[in-house]
Amino acid sequence: MVRDRPAAVFFDVGNTLLYPHPSVSRVVEEILTAAGHDRDLAAIESLMPLVDEYYEDRFRADDTFWTSEEATSGVWVGMYSLLARRLGIEDEAESLARAVYDEFGKAERWRAYDDVAVEFGRLKKAGVPVGIISNWDGRLEGLLAGLGLAPLLDTVVCSAMVGLHKPDPRIFELAAARLEVDPASCVHVGDHFYSDVLGAKAAGMRAVMIDRKGAGQPGPVPVIHTLDELEGAL
Repeated sequence: MVRDRPAAVFFDVGNTLLYPHPSVSRVVEEILTAAGHDRDLAAIESLMPLVDEYYEDRFRADDTFWTSEEATSGVWVGMYSLLARRLGIEDEAESLARAVYDEFGKAERWRAYDDVAVEFGRLKKAGVPVGIISNWDGRLEGLLAGLGLAPLLDTVVCSAMVGLHKPDPRIFELAAARLEVDPASCVHVGDHFYSDVLGAKAAGMRAVMIDRKGAGQPGPVPVIHTLDELEGAL
């Protein structure tokens, strides 16, 4: 383990630990087909940047939606309603969007990256507690349990469950308090500069940014591409 062993290591979830399975586009395609709306996968995929833009616009406008279960689901239903309408489905747009949202509450619609359980095990073996700090809805703990990760975790802090969201430093401080450790002796790993890096640093934590997609994210913190590189970054 590293020379300056952290008191705890916390992780973001989406694009850090988990990814949609088989993909968001394919899940949408399945939902639409089951409802009698056959749409070409390529057409769905071509609209995903629009869906991502919708999310980013909402996040920039008021990211506090992550602190409320109702508001969080509302944003996701809005995203997929937009997608359905752009695919020419009007009357059922909202119900189909809700079906997509519900589908992603199932553990089988997610996969953990291959390095996740290995890294968690490595940290635990070294005596380093492992936690989650995530902007997510209240289904998060069930997903982690369904994916077999729950036994490797010492705490899970989910924004919608605690009424705090990243990058608010208080959610990072809460996570550290749950493990009875000083935030300044902890590390947080995530893929989003604003939420993960700025939030962790505001709480006094060391931050490591993970760039799994090779986007070339710059930043004043260590950047890794897999969790296999985490020990070296620390």
